[in-house]
Amino acid sequence: MKKIIRLIGLMALTALTACDPEPPLHLFDSGNIDIDMPAVKLDLESYWDYEVVYGDYESVTGRYDWREEWFYDWDSFDEQLWGPIGYSEPEAYMLRRYYTGSEPYVPHTKVYANTIKGSTFHGQCSWGFWDMLVWNDVATVDGVQSLNFDETTTLDSVFVFTNPSMNPARYQAPRYTRAFYQPEELFSAYEQGIDINRELRGFDYDPATNTYIKRVNMTLEPVTYIYLTQVILHHNNGRITAVDGNGNLSGMSHSANINTGTAGNDAITVYYYVNLKKNLPLVPYGTPADDPKRLTAEHADIIGGRLTTFGMCGQTPRNIHHVEEVTDKNRHYMDVTMQFNNGMDSTFVFDVTRQVQRRWKGGVITVELDVDTVSIPSRKGGSGFDAVVKDVEDGGTWEFPM
Repeated sequence: MKKIIRLIGLMALTALTACDPEPPLHLFDSGNIDIDMPAVKLDLESYWDYEVVYGDYESVTGRYDWREEWFYDWDSFDEQLWGPIGYSEPEAYMLRRYYTGSEPYVPHTKVYANTIKGSTFHGQCSWGFWDMLVWNDVATVDGVQSLNFDETTTLDSVFVFTNPSMNPARYQAPRYTRAFYQPEELFSAYEQGIDINRELRGFDYDPATNTYIKRVNMTLEPVTYIYLTQVILHHNNGRITAVDGNGNLSGMSHSANINTGTAGNDAITVYYYVNLKKNLPLVPYGTPADDPKRLTAEHADIIGGRLTTFGMCGQTPRNIHHVEEVTDKNRHYMDVTMQFNNGMDSTFVFDVTRQVQRRWKGGVITVELDVDTVSIPSRKGGSGFDAVVKDVEDGGTWEFPM
């Protein structure tokens, strides 16, 4: 799932004759830089590489297998609505180059901005030190994107954020009374102190092309993280018949620093779409259609969805390796409005804090609801996001501690 960026400095150092042992150095005030971005498959397993603890035995651990937890499935209808279940291959990139002269790791004073269409960029770099920032250009089906980029507040960092939607939110009020659009998939890589020096320290000689080559490896890593949410409705028997299509996840960050991958400190509610599928076998995602497990497994109705977020506030998920390193203090609530067979609806709120914190880079969030324990409301009112929990008879909000 990692995308490797190779920066190759071609310094135009060509031999005069074929019998010379090494090419003479024809040094100029600048050299050419080729940035090569080879295509690499983006698979969730590479990012969701958590260690998990089984049962009460702390010594028994294994790798996180999200497919074993995901029962909602992902068919052509889901892909039409939300796209592939995992990350998509970028087709274009934004490149920002910062020249710092003879001193590395100093504040930026000027930026060279480029858009890379395809997989290679060719340009010139003056002798000295450079910082380079790359992120993927955002592509959407309808040409409208939620991400906003701030490159003017400071040249030392690029910030990204999303705008509020028309959907109300109950969790971050009164500061934010609306849920925010989810960000599109975003990846970035940042390298400082790249030394393009006249002495050719750190350069390799390529006899095939008779040139000296500067190679710097960078890794594009996510700035936004995919969560797959599912509410499994046991013993539904037709009582919950539909959802209004809206899901919300609270306590997530409003923004991120593209250079570092660190999420901002403002907590918001992220709005996304959900769908109800009926009578699904509770078998792991990817189980073949003809597998006998599909016939013998318990069946249930499932409300599923997919969303991307900047992650938890103040966290740098790419640098976290264990749940004990997570310092997030926010509560995370997931809510879904469900319609009953008498036409009434209620908003169900689930505290999923522990699941979000244990999946700091994204993953599956699962809620299991025994519908036998839920009374059918007699009046509407659940979609109003009332600030207090009403009696269930009015179709208000149900809150479930997890």
